Amino acid sequence: MTLKAPQKTLLKLVGVVTVMGTLAWASVPFYSWFCAVTGFGGTTDVADNGSDVILNETIKIRFDANTDPDMPWAFKPVVNTMELRIGETGLAFYEAYNPTDRVVAGTASYNVAPFEAGGFFTKIDCFCFTEQVLRPGERVLMPVTFYVDPEITTDRDAKFIHRITLSYTFHETDLPEDYAALATGETPETSLN
Repeated sequence: MTLKAPQKTLLKLVGVVTVMGTLAWASVPFYSWFCAVTGFGGTTDVADNGSDVILNETIKIRFDANTDPDMPWAFKPVVNTMELRIGETGLAFYEAYNPTDRVVAGTASYNVAPFEAGGFFTKIDCFCFTEQVLRPGERVLMPVTFYVDPEITTDRDAKFIHRITLSYTFHETDLPEDYAALATGETPETSLN
């Protein structure tokens, strides 16, 4: 059976749409992987513990905090800047406050600027790794533990960086199942029984 011209055209169009849909679907995980591997777009690295090498050269870290327009929290860094030796483990805190009369959950997205520093800025622990839940009127301090990889000093593009900005933006998310009962006044423990 031979296909007529309109049928061939339709078959080609279906093939093109299928290929484009597959590429669009695969682009998100591929881009995430690419950013994590290269530090592109200010994506940071993650480690289990601090650097074994600490240089005498220092670098200034600036902390920035933002909220999505729909996020009701107040969110800010406790200190705006910190100077530490390259390779030295730093500990910084951000403060979040829920001024509403309801329980609010949020997650933080982050990046590092300049983008060339992303692959050298290494987080050991961060509040951004998990969802945060604040009760009405609750105020919390959230830590981030990090270091700047000493290899930044030998990188062709990054070795001239003397200041890095770590920026977070909090977004409201759906309450976890065990906290959904808080919206009705129950405690998570009693709602799970």
